[in-house]
Amino acid sequence: MKKTIKRLLATIMAAVLLLSITACGNGQSDSGSADQSSETNSVGGDTGSGSDGTSEESSNETEAAGEQTDITLVLDWTPNTNHTGIYVAQEKGYFEEAGLNVTVVQPPDGGAEQIVASGDAQFGIGFQDTMAPALTSNEPLPISAVAAVLQHNTSGLVSLEEKGIDSFGKMTGHSYATWDSPTEQAILKKLVEDDGGKWKDVELISTYVEDIVAGLNSDIDSVWIYSGWDGVKLEMEGISTHFLPFKDADSVFDYYNPVVIGNDSYMNEHPDVVKAFTEALKKGYEFAAENPDESADILLAAAPELDENLVRRSQAYLSKEYVSDATSWGVIDSARWNAFYSWLNANKLVEKELPADAGLWPEHL
Repeated sequence: MKKTIKRLLATIMAAVLLLSITACGNGQSDSGSADQSSETNSVGGDTGSGSDGTSEESSNETEAAGEQTDITLVLDWTPNTNHTGIYVAQEKGYFEEAGLNVTVVQPPDGGAEQIVASGDAQFGIGFQDTMAPALTSNEPLPISAVAAVLQHNTSGLVSLEEKGIDSFGKMTGHSYATWDSPTEQAILKKLVEDDGGKWKDVELISTYVEDIVAGLNSDIDSVWIYSGWDGVKLEMEGISTHFLPFKDADSVFDYYNPVVIGNDSYMNEHPDVVKAFTEALKKGYEFAAENPDESADILLAAAPELDENLVRRSQAYLSKEYVSDATSWGVIDSARWNAFYSWLNANKLVEKELPADAGLWPEHL
């Protein structure tokens, strides 16, 4: 019942988003994006139509007139600290300095890939693992990653300390909340069995855990979480847990999530816009890395519904993850990208084999 309601809500949200963007193309104001962006100017018909956005002629005219290029960026979820650099780039005027007018919108339940692929948003936030099936379906989505939001995979398995799941093999005989993704379950199966456990003896409970504290205090023993948000929340609540990072268990699972994705057709026709957009984002995220307190203020101003204490603690955590050991924000190591996709190929987790650099924009950061 809960899943059915979520699917219905997702359909409604998708319809509302597409209608609002279409209305913007007809010259109407997009009041729905006001909470998400300090720039409420909407994407015009020339930049949001079809699969590529603005024609080359209109782009040249805009540059000649010194006007800004309208861009829509669709998030992967509601605003959170993964997105702070976006809001910093808006507040600090980095987008404006780059000649861009960026409107930020929230996606339907399930991600931004379809919205970006359709051309209703030129850029969005995606994940390397969920991009894979989109790239290998019978009708592959024309999307590519242009930058990494975080340098390393911060996700992992969490459980209450009292459950004794201090290694993946000890999931045996315990329950796990799954969203029923073949890739998700294949990752955990490998980690459990590599650690001497029996995946077949893990009880899978098909559910989405919206409140991690309530979830772990129910009949669910373990959950896949992102340490920068749910992990911080558990620490705030003083709850003792075991957290098992996937990247530490096997380096092949140090894949990129989240990433900034773009519409291939649009990016092919507007390479200068791609460069300007990613450079502005880079400035925003590097500011957030160096100034977590001020950046948390900016995010909270854009999304006042968020828990202030959680945002501030999460921002302090992620400020060290945006750049980490890379030379600068956004860098994607193609070897690491390809290692994960090679693993998907070897385990037949995609419909068609992913070639080298699949889903990577040639000019990625």
